Amino acid sequence: MKLNPSKDFLLVTGGCGYIGSHTTVVLQKAGFQVLILDNLKNSKPKVLSRIQEITGQRPEFVEGDIRDAKGLEALFQKYRVSACLHFAGLKAVGESVEQPLNYYENNVQGSLQLFKAMKEAGVKRLVFSSSATVYGQPKSLPLSESASRQAENPYGQTKLMIEHILEDLCRSDLDWSVMSLRYFNPVGAHPSGMIGEDPLGIPNNLMPYISQVAVGRRKKLQVFGNDYPTSDGTGIRDYIHVMDLAEGHLAALRAAFESTGFQALNLGTGKAASVLELVQAFEQASGVKIDYEIVQRRPGDIAECWADPRLAREKLNWSCQRGLIEMCADSWNWQQKNPQGYD
Repeated sequence: MKLNPSKDFLLVTGGCGYIGSHTTVVLQKAGFQVLILDNLKNSKPKVLSRIQEITGQRPEFVEGDIRDAKGLEALFQKYRVSACLHFAGLKAVGESVEQPLNYYENNVQGSLQLFKAMKEAGVKRLVFSSSATVYGQPKSLPLSESASRQAENPYGQTKLMIEHILEDLCRSDLDWSVMSLRYFNPVGAHPSGMIGEDPLGIPNNLMPYISQVAVGRRKKLQVFGNDYPTSDGTGIRDYIHVMDLAEGHLAALRAAFESTGFQALNLGTGKAASVLELVQAFEQASGVKIDYEIVQRRPGDIAECWADPRLAREKLNWSCQRGLIEMCADSWNWQQKNPQGYD
């Protein structure tokens, strides 16, 4: 089956969210028609007009929930869809520890409804938003796709369960092609500053927390633990620019039309930075001093995690092009232009 940019829609679930919106921009710039399905629980409809300003095209939009079987059936009847990029779901580790049932219902049950609707509609090309949390506590670093999967929090468990479902689906029907992209830590924003990360309430992720402190929305950054067995005691992660990540999705989509079966791929830089190193890089990029305080570790967090990205280079001909300073500069540009986010 060939990928036809102009004829069919690409369904992007959760397309008004942080990663979904940036991927939509990349897809539209590449000439594809995008249909966004989003329940707007953790996103804003204003994103649609921002995408239009960047690309010159407003994506088609349906407000709906992936748990709604009838809504999904109606969507696939109305639109000719050739493939799906599945971002919709809850995504905070700490929150998942406190609200596991919400995470299993939204992420796992919702994904099941989506996959059933796709199967009924004969749509068998999927790029799935997975996560490095499926690996749990790394036994060795960097993490390759062959590492054991043993998620240590409910969020990671939902991603791992969905991967198992997709593996079984691909074994049961050889026409399916699934690219499961295990993200490391997406940060940054579109260089225009028109779209970026706009979390509800206190940010669960580090970069938006730093940038909200820089712009004056919050007094100081909370650093969760400085007693990890790392160089400066703070957690170490592999930060990836959201535009590199979005371009990785386009490459994965193209690959999904060239092969069948289930393929898991790490999307990361292969380089690690601690919390305090990210703070220093942001200060360098922005010229703003970031006040912070050390607080207790969060439940479910691990000490360090970074990717071996070689398989993605080999399979997708893709690799990260943007460094830590550019990630910080683009985050700051977005936050300065949108001090209250999309509001």
